[in-house]
Amino acid sequence: MRENRPVIALDFPTFEDVKVFLAKFPVDEKLYVKIGMELYYAAGPEIVRYVKDLGHSVFLDLKLHDIPNTVKSAMRVLSNLGVDMTNVHAAGGVEMMKAAREGLGDGPILIAVTQLTSTSEEQMHDFQNIQTTLQESVVHYAKKTAEAGLDGVVCSAHEVA
Repeated sequence: MRENRPVIALDFPTFEDVKVFLAKFPVDEKLYVKIGMELYYAAGPEIVRYVKDLGHSVFLDLKLHDIPNTVKSAMRVLSNLGVDMTNVHAAGGVEMMKAAREGLGDGPILIAVTQLTSTSEEQMHDFQNIQTTLQESVVHYAKKTAEAGLDGVVCSAHEVA
C-alpha cells in the first residue's frame, strides 16, 4: 500500500516541545513523523516509544554510517522500537547497507542518503575527493543502494529524475 501521509519533521529540541505540538492534532488523526538526531539524542528511545504509543508512524532519521556489524546491531535495537522507516549513509558501502537491512528485518522501510542535500559539487570534489558530478555521485549511490536491497534513497529535488 502506498503511503499518502506527509512526513512531519519533529524538529524540536525537547520532549516537552513534541508533546505540545502533537497535542494540537485530534487523537484519532494518525501522523507520520520524522525524529531526527537532535531530538533523539536529547530524548532517547523514549521519544520513539511515546510517539508510537500515540499510534503515529515514525521515520527515525539517524543516518547511520559505521562498520557493518555495528550498524547491524544498532538496527536490531531500532527494530525493537517499532520504527516504520530509518536510514543509513550509502557511503558506508553495500556490505554495511546489507547488514543494516539484516539487522532491521523485513518490516520497516530502510533508505540510504546519497549525498547530503547541503553538499555542493565543489565541497564533494574538495572534501570527499569524489571527482564526478554531483548527479553522477547520487546515481552511483542509488544503484549501490538498490544492489544492497534497500527500499529507496534520499537525494535533493535536483537529482530525483
